[in-house]
Amino acid sequence: MAGQPRVVFLKPLIESEKIEVGEYTYYDDPDAATAFEERNVLYSYGPEKLRIGRYCALATGTRFLMAGADHPMVGVSTFPFAIFGGDWTESTLDIVMNVESRGDTTVGNDVWLGYNTTVMPGVTIGDGAIIASGAVVTADVPPYTIVGGNPAKPIRKRFGDEEIELLLRAAWWDWPAELVTEHARTIMSGTPADVFAIAEANGLT
Repeated sequence: MAGQPRVVFLKPLIESEKIEVGEYTYYDDPDAATAFEERNVLYSYGPEKLRIGRYCALATGTRFLMAGADHPMVGVSTFPFAIFGGDWTESTLDIVMNVESRGDTTVGNDVWLGYNTTVMPGVTIGDGAIIASGAVVTADVPPYTIVGGNPAKPIRKRFGDEEIELLLRAAWWDWPAELVTEHARTIMSGTPADVFAIAEANGLT
């Protein structure tokens, strides 16, 4: 962003085939904003993917722990003998390979992740959700829900169920960029009904 090198759109910076980021999603970091892929997506050793939608806001310190961080918990010890080679690997590699994966991690569209948030493996965060600063997200977050704490718990819904349904049907993040630009003020300050009306008028519902 002009005059603010700490703010970057992530999509052009991603090289890994295991990370997908939508248009206009940005990350803010005063130290290494362009190193998000290396510093903020951790333990990405397996095939699991990280998917982040469009128009998301990621504050400094937002981190995603991928499924490669998991240790086997089938017996007495969680020590990862298999990664150190030699006899340890030969006798225990099958245990590691048979650990059930928590799967891909998915962040919807228009999600705000606050300062120093941590997202655990296999979590799905719904569209329009807000993750409070310092939260550790260990379970799925419904759309348009504010969560906080460790582990993160629901604080409140941003809108009523009927309004959330309108917003999910309107899916403003999928509109053409020109239409988003035309109606940015309404998207920021209007009601769910206002946003839905725009989508409906343009045949986007």
